[in-house]
Amino acid sequence: MPALNPHRRWRFALAGAVSAMLALVASCAEPPDRGDATATPAPSSQRGAGDIAGSPTTPASPTPATSGSTAPAKGSTTGGSSAKRFMGNSTVLIGASMDDSSAKAAPFDMRYAYVHSQPAPSPEYYTASRCQDAWTGWWGCWNGSTTAPGTYVTYRLAQAAQATYQGRSRPQKFFFTWYSLRDLGDAAGQGDGPGEVVAINRLDLLTRYLNDYRFFLQKIGNSHAGIDLEPDFWGFARSLGNLHQVPAQVSGANPADCGSQENSAAGLARCLIAMARKYAPNAAVGLHLSCFDWESNIQKCVNDYADLGARNGDFVVCDVSDRDAGWYALPAHGSRNTFWTEQKAAAALRFYKTMAEAVGKPVVLWQIPVGNMAQNNTPGHYKDDKVDWFLGHMDQVANAHVAALLFGAGWTEQTTPETDGGNLISKTIAYRNSGGVALK
Repeated sequence: MPALNPHRRWRFALAGAVSAMLALVASCAEPPDRGDATATPAPSSQRGAGDIAGSPTTPASPTPATSGSTAPAKGSTTGGSSAKRFMGNSTVLIGASMDDSSAKAAPFDMRYAYVHSQPAPSPEYYTASRCQDAWTGWWGCWNGSTTAPGTYVTYRLAQAAQATYQGRSRPQKFFFTWYSLRDLGDAAGQGDGPGEVVAINRLDLLTRYLNDYRFFLQKIGNSHAGIDLEPDFWGFARSLGNLHQVPAQVSGANPADCGSQENSAAGLARCLIAMARKYAPNAAVGLHLSCFDWESNIQKCVNDYADLGARNGDFVVCDVSDRDAGWYALPAHGSRNTFWTEQKAAAALRFYKTMAEAVGKPVVLWQIPVGNMAQNNTPGHYKDDKVDWFLGHMDQVANAHVAALLFGAGWTEQTTPETDGGNLISKTIAYRNSGGVALK
């Protein structure tokens, strides 16, 4: 698989126009250097081999059903963060970024992928019957110029709805990571981090962004899906101080849907959730936890996500690490130790539980490294311990109010469900054969 265009994303605290690099730590504390690996869809021929396998050349029309349940897709809580059901299920869900062969090799509950690009430059993109060759850099035309705009989303939904296991229908749900403020920072001419917080206060750019987001939600429609909102951005905004005072042109950029929202980063977060309720009423939606400082100041994270209105969503999302520990351990990559010890695991679980109980909603763990200790630390085969740890400690996972484990790479060269020797597949089969672990 060819390396794709990297989106370098670094942790820093903003002070005026100055950014200072902070030490990287794992478990929701880092904005990963998100590469466009198999976990990250990229335009046209730049996609990873497992990302768009079998993509149609015509729009997909089926509306996905829920996975083994007719319950609403939204997360629900009954007191604190006790999620008795989440997206129609009563047990912790298992999913991954994977190709079709892996998706049907085990009773997976979910699949996930990114949606990101600069927004469409004009409303013409949303109403056209077919994409044009010049539009395929925009996510809505990733499936090519012979498809209708938005086919990438409808295809993914249909793909999950039509999933099988052992020759029988076993519908999955699709989990979209909406990650487009990163690209809006590029449109502002200032890139990652600083560009994003500048872009939300530009009426022209935020208008295009919210138009794009509305179109994305309209393509989901009444389907049961998950939506993870903007990894890392909330962390960049948090570094500027009071989120009610980080300016954003929310009401002017979308007066129809968000005219009453506050013109701030906090108002933007609330606007995004409200729009999901309006245009994708059966979808579950949540903010991404970007608490780069959680180990030193967890109360600030709690307070900031209250300001963002995270309680209005159905879950919050946390990423464990964007790359395998064996990759990070190599001298060429910094000789970092991101393997888990019991102490690291316990600290991470305390963080998840604290945030779940503060917000009153469960946690989705996303982009968990796929490597295992049988790998040899070569491209596609790096060691890690997260799959075995999580699936070997599911009671602890549930006790931390984690509702779903989503495995996948955040960069090229990492171990995937297709290269891990079948470890994730076999562990998922064993977990589901055991009956699963109840949500708490």
